[in-house]
Amino acid sequence: MSDAAQPTAAEVRAAAEAVKTALDRHLAAVERRSGEEDPAVYDAFNELAAAAEAYDELLYDRYDEVTPFEIPGEDTLPPYTGPEEPSALSVLIRRDYAVAEPQRLMAQARRVEAADEEAPDVEASGTVHGALGLLFGEFEPDEIASRHKEFGLEEGDSTLWVTAADESADPGEWLEAPFEEVDPERVVCRFDVSTVFDEEFDDDIEDDEDDEDIEDGEDGDDEDGDAGLTELDGDLDTDLDSDLDEDDEPARLEADR
Repeated sequence: MSDAAQPTAAEVRAAAEAVKTALDRHLAAVERRSGEEDPAVYDAFNELAAAAEAYDELLYDRYDEVTPFEIPGEDTLPPYTGPEEPSALSVLIRRDYAVAEPQRLMAQARRVEAADEEAPDVEASGTVHGALGLLFGEFEPDEIASRHKEFGLEEGDSTLWVTAADESADPGEWLEAPFEEVDPERVVCRFDVSTVFDEEFDDDIEDDEDDEDIEDGEDGDDEDGDAGLTELDGDLDTDLDSDLDEDDEPARLEADR
């Protein structure tokens, strides 16, 4: 960073004072807490987090130093402020996929094209984006989620939000921008799926196993520890190869459409 772009010492000092003020306000809000989900405490927490983050950035830019504080991310929803008895609801779903096997994806799309007598002469299955359009137009999202490996896709993170509404929207009212006006304070519940949770769970298991090995006086090494995984990988590879025909295309779908 150039000297001209660096914050001044006065700006860093002002940011530090802002942290002190936010800290006092947070403590005062906690002392006056009216319940477990007091919005005043929530707001004071956010102000303190923002002030600390701003100070940390200025401190680093000016002096190449950091604070010992870690600002937690937004892993929880704000307090619910929607109707007590919702008369309508919206379900918002996001599922991420990686195109792991483009050739498999396009091969499955060609099968959909071949089965459609009214398909246009131009083959959309010749490109990845065209194949995706064909498959998602033919199959329901839930079916693709359950059969994603058949389509050459690899699952990523997914989330489902249930939001409350005072009344049902008029037909076509939000179709132009369906995800723009999502109010986190009206989320009744949400369900998240991510490999991050699996990694945390695995770490906990490994820690427990290490503790047990120490208690038993064992070193924790297992010569055959990877044998089961190797055998399972071999079975999966065999099953996958059996699904491909002589042209390296996936075998026929179980249920033609």
